Amino acid sequence: MELRSQVMVWELVLLQSSAVLLSSAPSGPVPAASSVVSESTVSWAAGALAVLRCQSPRMVWTQDRLHDRQRVVHWDLSGRPAGGPARRLVDMYSAGEQRVYEPRDRGRLQLPLSAFHDGNFSLLIRAVEEADAGLYTCNLHHHYCHLYETLAVRLEVTDNPREAGAHWDGEKEVLVVERGSPALLTCVNRAHVWTDRHLEEAQQVVHWDRQPPGVPHDRADRLLDLYASGERRAYGPPFLRDRVAVGADAFARGDFSLRIDPLEPADEGTYSCHLHHHYCGLHERRIFHLRVTEPAAEPPPRDSPGNGSSHSGAPGPGAADPTLARGRSVINVIVPEGRAHFFQQLGYVLATLLLFILLLITVILATRQRRRGGYEYSDKKSGKAKGKDVNMAEFAVATGDQALYRSEDIQLDYKNNILKERAELGHSPLPIKNIDLDREFRKEYCK
Repeated sequence: MELRSQVMVWELVLLQSSAVLLSSAPSGPVPAASSVVSESTVSWAAGALAVLRCQSPRMVWTQDRLHDRQRVVHWDLSGRPAGGPARRLVDMYSAGEQRVYEPRDRGRLQLPLSAFHDGNFSLLIRAVEEADAGLYTCNLHHHYCHLYETLAVRLEVTDNPREAGAHWDGEKEVLVVERGSPALLTCVNRAHVWTDRHLEEAQQVVHWDRQPPGVPHDRADRLLDLYASGERRAYGPPFLRDRVAVGADAFARGDFSLRIDPLEPADEGTYSCHLHHHYCGLHERRIFHLRVTEPAAEPPPRDSPGNGSSHSGAPGPGAADPTLARGRSVINVIVPEGRAHFFQQLGYVLATLLLFILLLITVILATRQRRRGGYEYSDKKSGKAKGKDVNMAEFAVATGDQALYRSEDIQLDYKNNILKERAELGHSPLPIKNIDLDREFRKEYCK
């Protein structure tokens, strides 16, 4: 009998495993594609502070303080033949704590201690009784991720061993067990959110996208990336990047609202807030169609001359002609020149001054070059005169001043001795001729 019951248990496990694969498929993790949670149209005046609300308590990662007590599985029983409300049978936390509620069930009901490691949350009933028949539900709760999954199994008790077995009725598994035999109510879910824990900081990310008017969703521009670890990245055009912000404690409060300050007409478009929690399988998207309106005109003060009121009580031009009040006044605004214009004018002045200095230096250099050329020309002429050969025969010796020149020692190169002697005779002083003037006069008188 014991061998027969063991064989029957293994047959039930094989039959139920195929049915569980079909039943557990819909209860898998949420697909990675973002689901649109909300879509709204908001309108703000230009120049005001625009706030696009995007809040989710499921994205608060700091609330996971209980760690292994965040995941829990419990089995409930309802729909018994004797009637009565549903009652809790057994539950177990991911830390391994297991609790059986009814004293009669202690030792009869058991959950695997490794349920949160291998994903097998099946309930084993050691000996089935008539009161055990009914609808059993396997409930998986993740308090941090706010996930709730349920699997139903119908248990029937029979006295005929041939009727024992398991089948699928289209909605749930139906298990028929012989009285006194063990029954295994299968509940398997191997999704990572139930079997292990990850660092939430690395599994959570929020980003904002912007679609200008006429741009489809797949070509949206990324504005911000926020990570639970504290890292932030800003994208988008410069005129919008410096005016958008999300609170620094966004992940602590679950508030990822986008603030645009001040709002400009060019900010119109479609904004979307994407919330991704890969650990919890959360992928949500909130869409905002932003419209920018003209700012409300402030009414002029009552005592100003523009509204037609004055101390004298005379009606203003608006009272005389009602069409003028509806028209828009034209205001001439003189925009002061910026810093760039000043530097541009300064550059022109410095360039002109530099050009003048270069021209002056060129003139000075040209003048000095011309003067130096004149001096060289005069030196060449004098050099030619000095280098000319002197012919001693050309000098006249009639004057008395030649004695000075003859006394100079002129070093000449002679070809032979005859020429040298002639030259020495020419250099020797002439004999002094004594002339007696009285004698010459007497000769002339005597004649």
